[in-house]
Amino acid sequence: MSRLPISIPNILTVVRILLTPLFLILLLRRNYPQALVVFVAAGVSDGLDGLIARYFNQRTVLGAHLDPVADKLLLISAFVALGILAVIPSWVVVIVIARDVIILLGIAIFTLTQKSYEVRPTIVSKCTTTAQILLVILALFDPAGVKLTALHPLLLWAAAILTILSGLHYIYVGMNILQEPNNP
Repeated sequence: MSRLPISIPNILTVVRILLTPLFLILLLRRNYPQALVVFVAAGVSDGLDGLIARYFNQRTVLGAHLDPVADKLLLISAFVALGILAVIPSWVVVIVIARDVIILLGIAIFTLTQKSYEVRPTIVSKCTTTAQILLVILALFDPAGVKLTALHPLLLWAAAILTILSGLHYIYVGMNILQEPNNP
């Protein structure tokens, strides 16, 4: 892993972070088509930064920490704004945020107890992220829920259930790590 912070993947990650306020402004002004374009552009930049980092061996320590922050910033912002606008039910927003808070609390506990851990996305968490992204895209594409009525509840429940399962899985893994004896 490279220690140089300036790389194309890191620049793309910073661009994704900078796109988040623009996305929020467009969304809060109810400019859904434009917000959708910015959200998709941010998603494409996420895919590109990972591809470039792996393919051209431009992985950096900064990128390993910054990339998930950029992803969470965009997704949490999207859910909170869509919840405020009543495009997505508030109970789904609470589930999404609660899972991420639980994960952050787990990391804080590991740090305080000096437990070593490796953050690795699981299959469930990858499916959760995919369902959350698809739900945001669907909500931006059809904020009134009238064009794709069959998909709305299906995707809403899929995202909610996967988010809960992912959160429970992280709690289970975290509890197992906390039960392990500390390495001297």
